[in-house]
Amino acid sequence: MDRTRLRRGGGIAAGALLLSTTLAASTAATPAAGIGDRYFPDYGNPGYDVAHYDLRLDYEPATDLLAGTATIDATATQDLPHFSLDFLLDVESVRVNGEPATHRSNDHKLTVVPARPVAAGRRLTAVVRYADTPSQITRHGTTAWWRTREGAVVVGEPESAWWWFPSNDHPRDKATFDVRVTVPEGLQVVSNGVLTDTTVHNGRVRYTWRETAPQATYLATMAIGRYQVRTARMSDGLPVVTAYDTDLGDDLAAARASLERTGEIVEWESELFGRYPFTSTGGIATAAGIRFALETQTRPVYSPRFFRRGPNTYIVAHEIAHQWFGNSVSVADWSDIWLNEGFATYTEWMWSEDEGEGTVRELADWVYHLHPADDEFWQVPPGDLGAGRLFAPAVYQRGALAVHALRAEVGDAAFFEILRTWLAEHRYGNASIAEFIAHAEAVSGAELKPLFDAWLFTKGRPEAAVAEEAGINPRTVPEEPASWRKIQPRRHSTGGP
Repeated sequence: MDRTRLRRGGGIAAGALLLSTTLAASTAATPAAGIGDRYFPDYGNPGYDVAHYDLRLDYEPATDLLAGTATIDATATQDLPHFSLDFLLDVESVRVNGEPATHRSNDHKLTVVPARPVAAGRRLTAVVRYADTPSQITRHGTTAWWRTREGAVVVGEPESAWWWFPSNDHPRDKATFDVRVTVPEGLQVVSNGVLTDTTVHNGRVRYTWRETAPQATYLATMAIGRYQVRTARMSDGLPVVTAYDTDLGDDLAAARASLERTGEIVEWESELFGRYPFTSTGGIATAAGIRFALETQTRPVYSPRFFRRGPNTYIVAHEIAHQWFGNSVSVADWSDIWLNEGFATYTEWMWSEDEGEGTVRELADWVYHLHPADDEFWQVPPGDLGAGRLFAPAVYQRGALAVHALRAEVGDAAFFEILRTWLAEHRYGNASIAEFIAHAEAVSGAELKPLFDAWLFTKGRPEAAVAEEAGINPRTVPEEPASWRKIQPRRHSTGGP
C-alpha cells in the first residue's frame, strides 16, 4: 500500500515544491533509506539516535480511530537536512525543535524536512500529530493491529510500531517510553513497564505506563479492552501484572493457570541467567485472533491458542527467557535472530526437565530423529535463515540443538558462565552471532567454530558422529517426551516482507 500525503500549513502544492527542492538540494547529505539491516535494508533510519518516546494517544473502539501525539527525543548523529521515521498512519503535522516542518508519507517512511537543518551532535525533538484507523492498513498483506470485540491489541515482529507510533524501527535504536492512552471508561489499557497513573474525566479514563529500561520499538505493546488485571509482587518487590481478556471464554482458566506462574518462572530463570533485567514483569492473554506469542518487554502477549489444550507454562518460560535473550540483549541485525529463539527454546527444554516432563537430552534426541536427513527442516541453517524464513521451525528447534551442542562441548560450568557473562556484558545493548561465538570461545578456552558451523551455518542434518559429540543419541529412536506437544515450533509473527 502506498500512502502518500503532503501537508504544511500553506497548502499541498507549496509543500510539495518545498520538499522536493529541499531534498534535491541536499542529495549529497541524504541519509540512507534504512539503518543497514542485512535482511530488511529499509527498516530503521540512520542519522539520529532516539533516547525517549512520549506517546499521548486517544482511542475510540467503536470506530477504531486512533489519534496521537508522539514526541521523539533524539540526538542527530550526522548533519540532517531531512530525516525519516517508520510509520503507516495519516500524519496531520510535524514540528522539529519547536518549528513547523514539511513532511511526506510514502509506504512506511515518513520523511521530515525541518525548517532548519539539525547539525550532528545537536538535540532533535520531533512532535508528530496523527489520526487514522489502523485496522484499515496492511503492508505486504500483514498487520500488527488486531481488533477485538471491544478494543485492540498491537503486537508483531519484526515490525509493529508502524501501526501506532512513528519511530526509528530497528532493535539497534532502543529508547525509554511513556505511553498515555485515553479510552472510554470501563475499558482497560495495558502496556509495558509500570502503571504510574490512572485518571477518569468526563466518561473517559487515561492510563499512563512507563518503561525506564531501553526498549526496542517492536517490543512496545498496547492492549485495550475489558481485561481482568491482577497485580502481585514477588518476594523482592518486583511487580507482576497479568491481564486476561474477558472474552477468553473456555480458555480463561488455562491462561490464568499458566500466566500466574510468571513470577515463579522469572525466579527460576534468574538463577540460570542472572538478575532479571527490568522493573516489572507479567503478561497479557488476549482473545484477539493472533496465532503467536511475542516477548513484548516486561509484558509478553499470548494468543488463546496456546491454552486450548489446557495450561501451558512452556510458552511462558519461552517468552520470559526472551526478556534476557532478545529484549535486554537485542539482535544487532535481524539475521542474528538465533540469539533470541535458540536460547528461548532451549530454556523451554530446561523447564521441561525441571518439571519432570522430559529431559533436555530426551528433547534433543527427539528433535534430531523427528526430522529425517532429507527433511527440508535441515536445509534452513539458523545462523543464515534469510528474510523470508525468519520464523522457520529450524530457528527454534535446530537453534536449540546448537545451544545443546555448545553445552555438551564445554560442560555445564563453562556453559552457564558463558550465558551469564554474555548477558551481563551486553545488558540493554545489541550483539551479533559472531560476537557470541567469540565470547563463548574466550570464556571456555575452546575452539568452537566447527561446532557452530555444523549446527548454525551448514545445510543438512549433522552426521551421527557430530550428533554424538553434541550429546545426542543418533541411533536409537526415542519416545516422544511428555512436554513435546506444548513445545512445538511456533511462528511468533506474520510480519516482514
